[in-house]
Amino acid sequence: MCGRYSVIPKAKGRSRVSRLLENHLQEAHYNAAPSQTLPVVTNKQPDEIQLFSWGLQPFWAKDVKSIKRSINARAETLTEKPSFRNLLKSKRCLVPADGFYEWMVMPQGKVPYRILLKNEALFSFAGLWDEWLDKNTEEVLHTYTIITTEANDLVKPIHDRMPVILSPEAEELWLNEHKAQEDLLSLLKPFKAEDMKAYPVSPLVNSPLNNIPEIINSL
Repeated sequence: MCGRYSVIPKAKGRSRVSRLLENHLQEAHYNAAPSQTLPVVTNKQPDEIQLFSWGLQPFWAKDVKSIKRSINARAETLTEKPSFRNLLKSKRCLVPADGFYEWMVMPQGKVPYRILLKNEALFSFAGLWDEWLDKNTEEVLHTYTIITTEANDLVKPIHDRMPVILSPEAEELWLNEHKAQEDLLSLLKPFKAEDMKAYPVSPLVNSPLNNIPEIINSL
């Protein structure tokens, strides 16, 4: 599961999202949480930053309270669920980030860890998006979910799942409108553990109300 992450515009990188964020995003999200409006890059508008709500609201939902919005989608079962299978074909997105959080179960309780690339560069999670029309107000709600996979050797001691992190080359493939499903699914694998690092952070991250730089500091 991926339930919190960070995206800080000043973080550098050579990916598509790092270039777009540098030009179009000023606000830092040290503690991005479900239901918040956060930046994404979609396959329909690959050269723009758009702001969507985290937690997928399928287009077929009767109302905003009729289902529990999905913040994650398991890579292993994407093709088994009609809603995700259709989005895999037509509505894919990049979710910019520079780190994510998981909680390790310890004798003294759950300890939050920040997990990021060793070079601390911006990267993208693989995501799916959808749009839902409120028939009463005619308002369109754009939402997204982050795809997860099994944990790599770095993350495994902390949690058994991790978000799918895409390399700059994989970002381009994920947004490509003409890629076959098999090629897309091949991208949904654990990122190289040797290129990542993790460290414990303050329990301030436990509350989504806390969006301050101190959250990312190592204990």
